[in-house]
Amino acid sequence: MTENSDQRVFLNGLIDVPQDRLEDVRAALPLHIALTRAEEGCMSFDVVEDQATPGRFIVSEVFATQAGFDAHQVRTKASDWFQVTQGIPRNYTIETAADRTR
Repeated sequence: MTENSDQRVFLNGLIDVPQDRLEDVRAALPLHIALTRAEEGCMSFDVVEDQATPGRFIVSEVFATQAGFDAHQVRTKASDWFQVTQGIPRNYTIETAADRTR
């Protein structure tokens, strides 16, 4: 791998939040977004509530490297966000830049 290689990691997908947990998730989301965007290697991080499907949040992340993405996963598992969203199904696709060029 050369130093100019594109090592980005992309996560895209959704999380469907049950109605009885929706307010807690909405309340925890701004801090989760702020902490993630401040992480080393985070290039973009968006979680947007889908206006067409109640309780559905569209998630889009880009990290500069696998190491940055992995560090995010570790931090998230120790966060309030993890506690608030624990057990809520997620439907994510994770790809590298190399995957996208195949």
